[in-house]
Amino acid sequence: MRRIRPLHLILALIALAAIALPLAVIRWAPPPLPPRPKAVARPKTVVPPTVLPDVEPVEYQNLAPADARALNAGVPFVADGVEPARPYRMLGGADEVARATDCLAAAAFYEAGDDAVGEQAVAQVVLNRLRHPAFPKSVCGVVFQGAERATGCQFTFTCDGALRRTPSEAAWRRAREIASRALSGHVDKTVGLATHYHTDWVVPYWSSSLDKIAEVHTHLFFRWTGWWGTRPAFNRTPLLAEPPIAKLAFLSDAHKLGAALADADGAVLAATPFFGRTAMPLPSEPNTFITSLNPAQADTFAAMAQASCGERERCKFMGWTDVEAMPFTAAMSPQQMAAMSFSYLRDRGANLERTLWNCREFKRAAGQCMKRAAIRMAPPPPVADEEPARGPAELEGVRRKPVPMPEAAATNGGSSPSQQP
Repeated sequence: MRRIRPLHLILALIALAAIALPLAVIRWAPPPLPPRPKAVARPKTVVPPTVLPDVEPVEYQNLAPADARALNAGVPFVADGVEPARPYRMLGGADEVARATDCLAAAAFYEAGDDAVGEQAVAQVVLNRLRHPAFPKSVCGVVFQGAERATGCQFTFTCDGALRRTPSEAAWRRAREIASRALSGHVDKTVGLATHYHTDWVVPYWSSSLDKIAEVHTHLFFRWTGWWGTRPAFNRTPLLAEPPIAKLAFLSDAHKLGAALADADGAVLAATPFFGRTAMPLPSEPNTFITSLNPAQADTFAAMAQASCGERERCKFMGWTDVEAMPFTAAMSPQQMAAMSFSYLRDRGANLERTLWNCREFKRAAGQCMKRAAIRMAPPPPVADEEPARGPAELEGVRRKPVPMPEAAATNGGSSPSQQP
């Protein structure tokens, strides 16, 4: 029998290990990690001033928080600094101001937490959007834009269930104070003309196409590139009407009452079908209706307006019981506006639908009355370079008796009427 030499045994063991070790690695090794998703960078797009920029739904790239932070940190801030916004001072009645304040306070608290610096920044972004033509025309419309969708709302707290959390009394009071100051002219210069922001651990798809301008704690702030990110673009006059938001009824008495009135309006519209003739829109403005109304049919005004507006996203219906006071164009005098008997306003983009009455004619609840402003009759302006009125030309050869000057005028040197008290 041939003896096995030690060297042969060692070589056999080495060969066996060379075969068994890879098999063991394949059998017991953890599965390989999937490749990390890469960030998608959109090029900056400069939208011309004649085209309104799109407001995209908020969708995030599939990145781990650490990767998102690294990517965000690598994006430089723009070099031209931060231009502050103009002060905004809200006009309107007490109900409108209260609803706007609570919508703005909710955005500040739920987006920034109980942090005064972050809340001021969020409130400024909301007001910047309010003045920008690409967004809704009311504070509540801006804050709750897209809230009817499960995803894609502009402010995530309006559709992600965050409203189930009630702020403490002190936190809510501070958020309302910040909102009230912002609606009274306070400007947060830190974020300038920003219309977008996000936290640094996420990357929305739109972020790479905008200008990065500021950082507040963990939030990054952006504006549109080109003309739409400059101060002249923020030229829109907002609506004075603020829609009631049912989602805020648990937190805001102003919205609870407004939602109740809106429900009452809806019940009236549903219970009063209109089978008569609808008004025709203005040829120059197909979303505006001007018509005469029969005061004996007041119960049908709201249904008539809704039937006339049909499925339009935006609609304005205005009616007069006094035909003599009714205008025939959308441009109307203060007297014609004061004589308006009924109006119906709809702007689904701003979540607004409201019926308003001239409560001097029709008895209605306080929240359904038109706001009335005093009409002041100003004297006609003087005509430039107009010569003073002259009397008849003097006839030759006729002597006129001089008119004696009043004693006071003689003493004062003959003051003109505009100089007299």
